[in-house]
Amino acid sequence: MRKTIEENCNTDFDKVLKRCSQGDQKAQEHLFKQYYGYVMSVALRFSSCRDNAQEISNDSFLKIFSKIESHRTDKEFRAWIRKIVVNTALDYYRREKKHETEISIDEAFDEPEDESVLDNLGIEEIIKLINSLPMVYRYTFTLYEIEGFSHEEIAGQLGIKESSSRKNLSRSKMLLRQMILKLYWYERAV
Repeated sequence: MRKTIEENCNTDFDKVLKRCSQGDQKAQEHLFKQYYGYVMSVALRFSSCRDNAQEISNDSFLKIFSKIESHRTDKEFRAWIRKIVVNTALDYYRREKKHETEISIDEAFDEPEDESVLDNLGIEEIIKLINSLPMVYRYTFTLYEIEGFSHEEIAGQLGIKESSSRKNLSRSKMLLRQMILKLYWYERAV
């Protein structure tokens, strides 16, 4: 995995971390600028919009700076940050899930013989489709398919049963398939 310049110069990076733990705002600003893009990219995987990702990122940096002393120097810093961002996103989910409504999946489409719509989907469109999933499905899909969590871990993180995690993943995939099929039918009609 690619390391940042600071991590390659361990003594300098350790000094930055030490200064951050002492509340040095310049060191914190340096670390923030260095890792903002990475933190935001992880937060965006869990967010339906950029504003929510920004909130998760900001909360994550607050946790990073308050817990920076707990980072073990024998572990990769980016992995430590990723774990904080994922956990912060899960905290966000727990706070917001009471506002989310469940939807029914009664509609089904016949699969097209021509899968050109799949070939033409760009990464931005795929992310947009994932972000349009209901929150519980988006989190389950992202944790399982992108972050590599097991259903047991997801169940523990989201406070649901393991069978619910499996069901949510299945439904998220079904919804994604429906959205892709709608794109296919729209492209054919246009």
